Amino acid sequence: MNARNAFYAQSGGVTAVINASACGVIESTRAHPDRIGRTFAGRNGIVGALTEDLIDTSLESASDIAALRYAPAGAFGSCRYKLKSLEQSRAEYQRLLEVFKAHDIGYFFYNGGGDSADTCLKVSQLSAATGYPLQAIHVPKTVDNDLPITDCCPGFGSVAKYVATSMKEAGFDVASMARTSTKVFVLEVMGRHAGWITASCGLAAEQAGDPPHILLFPEVPFDEDKFIARVRQCVADYGYCCIGVSEGLLDKDGKLMGESGARDAFGHTQLSGVGPMIAGIVTDRLKLKNHWAVASYLQRAARHIASRTDVEQAYALGKAAVEMALDGKNSVMPAIVRKSDSPYVWEIGIAELKDVANVEKKMPKEFISADGFGITDACRAYLAPLIAGEDYPPFRNGLPNYVRLKNIAVARKLPGDFKL
Repeated sequence: MNARNAFYAQSGGVTAVINASACGVIESTRAHPDRIGRTFAGRNGIVGALTEDLIDTSLESASDIAALRYAPAGAFGSCRYKLKSLEQSRAEYQRLLEVFKAHDIGYFFYNGGGDSADTCLKVSQLSAATGYPLQAIHVPKTVDNDLPITDCCPGFGSVAKYVATSMKEAGFDVASMARTSTKVFVLEVMGRHAGWITASCGLAAEQAGDPPHILLFPEVPFDEDKFIARVRQCVADYGYCCIGVSEGLLDKDGKLMGESGARDAFGHTQLSGVGPMIAGIVTDRLKLKNHWAVASYLQRAARHIASRTDVEQAYALGKAAVEMALDGKNSVMPAIVRKSDSPYVWEIGIAELKDVANVEKKMPKEFISADGFGITDACRAYLAPLIAGEDYPPFRNGLPNYVRLKNIAVARKLPGDFKL
């Protein structure tokens, strides 16, 4: 049997553990030299395939590939480049197949979120329609934790651990200063439409009165008067108030409060500033000294405090993607299946891409407290195992020692340049 080559690419916002999935994919393809030849990576995601800018991962040492498990961000570069429908972007999809054919690529592993699942599905459909033999497997990733079917998404557990830790530590800080200084702290976290990351801040509250005292979810329209009443009560009861807020918070009319008016390459609204906006409301209405912070890239880049569960799942899903391809599967995604909360038990399942693409999983109502400002015990039981365990990277000179790959390009075989 001819050992055809594989193509791997990273897409969308990177995470603390997407490289662990890359490690799982590459180490697994290397374990089957009789079935898979070289593994190429797209430089800057799918853009690398379109422009025939492929990286030859076979030129990286085994130790450097293994070190990817501990490295944040995207080792091969990612992108926010959305391929539209087959009808609208047919030339781009055909270009992908031309590049794959030129480099004898028979396996396509696309590591990303919902838009990436959609692209992977469409590539699979076109390859089937044109008779080009290609197995397309989606490797899940998203800090937003909003992919369907899979119990959780690689990248989310580590962000959850970071924001819960940050809220706990900031809470100690504010409590110690509240008598004569700051009385309100606001932490803005990611989450465009789903409040999973905001909910994770709630893990910091282990007993009554612990921060965060208020959580503002995208699933619960913001009621300013109700919010101000709660802040006032918290300050009266505890001497201070800590608040976690999603970047995707909606007002009572369903409009994004932090909407900037701009859109990214996927067509998503650019969000910014809801944290300082909430702090401003506190200033205007209550005249309390406050501080705000925006976790921004820090929350998804924090590999130094990654969840061991998250790292293990990210690697396992990358490995499972290769195993599914070798088993003849196509147009599917390996998924996490939860068997038990406590003790936490999980296994790898399989999802059809047609059931994953363009479907967004929001927080269930039973995870949000009746007053809309907190999480329930059911939510805590779901979240707690996902932040469990530590998986520290190696350190050198007091700082994390992260690998940088050589990322040597493969010689191009097609004439001319493809214009994006």
